[in-house]
Amino acid sequence: MIKKVIVLFLVTNFILVAQKKIDFVEYNLDNGLHVILHQDDSTPIVAVTVFYHVGSKNEQSDRTGFAHFFEHLMFEGTENIPTGDYHKIVSSNGGTNNATTNFDRTYYYEIFPSNQLELGLWMESERMLHLLVDSTGVETQRKVVKEERKMRLDNQPYGSLLEETFKRAYTKHPYNWTPIGSAQYIDMATIDEFMNFYKHYYVPNNAVLTIAGDIDIDDAKDMIEKYFADIPKGEQEITFPDIVEPKKTEEVRDTVYDNIQLPMVLLSYPIPKQTDKDSYAIDMLTTLLSGGPSARIPKRLVDKEQKSVFASSIPFALEDSGQFIVYSIANVGVGIDDVEKSLQDEIDKVQAELISENEFQKLQNQIESRIVGGFSTVAGIAGSLSNYYVYYGNTNQINNELENYMAVTREDIKRVANEYLDSNTRVALYYLPKAEKK
Repeated sequence: MIKKVIVLFLVTNFILVAQKKIDFVEYNLDNGLHVILHQDDSTPIVAVTVFYHVGSKNEQSDRTGFAHFFEHLMFEGTENIPTGDYHKIVSSNGGTNNATTNFDRTYYYEIFPSNQLELGLWMESERMLHLLVDSTGVETQRKVVKEERKMRLDNQPYGSLLEETFKRAYTKHPYNWTPIGSAQYIDMATIDEFMNFYKHYYVPNNAVLTIAGDIDIDDAKDMIEKYFADIPKGEQEITFPDIVEPKKTEEVRDTVYDNIQLPMVLLSYPIPKQTDKDSYAIDMLTTLLSGGPSARIPKRLVDKEQKSVFASSIPFALEDSGQFIVYSIANVGVGIDDVEKSLQDEIDKVQAELISENEFQKLQNQIESRIVGGFSTVAGIAGSLSNYYVYYGNTNQINNELENYMAVTREDIKRVANEYLDSNTRVALYYLPKAEKK
């Protein structure tokens, strides 16, 4: 027993000191733009990122898909960047770039050789101030986003998984629709509507500019002043939904018929917003259940029982209440009810029993590896700094994450499994082949 205690002490303390401190400087420009700078001279690269606090939840129910639409349109062209040249300029100067949109935010980034920092800042300032919202760009991107929806959702097996889940999980909150939006509403929207959305949300007082990498802090500040200080503050008040989704008191169960061959069962449970203290235990719970091929759910359903070809769980931690999704694709000839029973057995088990000390140590090591790995690149650091500032109101949260995870106990994991994986609050979906629809 003493040996076990010593091992646990050594492992835990190694984890607690393993996270390297991330130093940063942050400040606001007069126009409201929040700036975060992190200097890392280890490699001659720099990440230039802009986080706009606008996602699909900021849209109207009859105009969904706007945030995702702007993810594309912002690469189209500006008053000083010819249409179609944005990607070309980045790549011809040794850089890469991309963007992502989710329910809560839109995030743009470029990774450049560090001697191209000024170019990256100019390009981001251009689309914050001088984006072209005209008929040419809008019509081009209408076609692009509609085609993306066809490829990723309409014509992709199980592609509608999130859309079908969230529209049942949320009846009041705008998480009811997913970021990709509706092709119908994108077609109906006018250029004036797109322009109003741009002027409302893509403004300095709704943005965070984060730079991480091989920079000189003072030089970076001078460049930021040059390219961003004169951008006018947005004139409209930035508002966010204050709707609280009513708690479900009974399971919502339904069937989706899709262009698939193998049935799938999905169970989705409401969880608190990502800044809730229980989020750390919930994240560790999903790692316990499906964090790798040897985790509980895939080990049982895929390897041992061979009931499934794939099984996993995903916590969608969002700015407001999120979803904890558990799902599994049945093996050939296996009944979907049988697959659900095995999933439920694993949920019942983690609710009834404390995980062992050995399994808990393995879990802590997985979390450590993931966090340290996420902070091993300037891109990962830049993204995390922006997230902690916007969602937590505390950029220095980046230096506390590992400690917060290590404060989670085995009892906490059991507790959150019981509190949140409640069958009376969940959405249960069976995905079945269209051929089975009567």
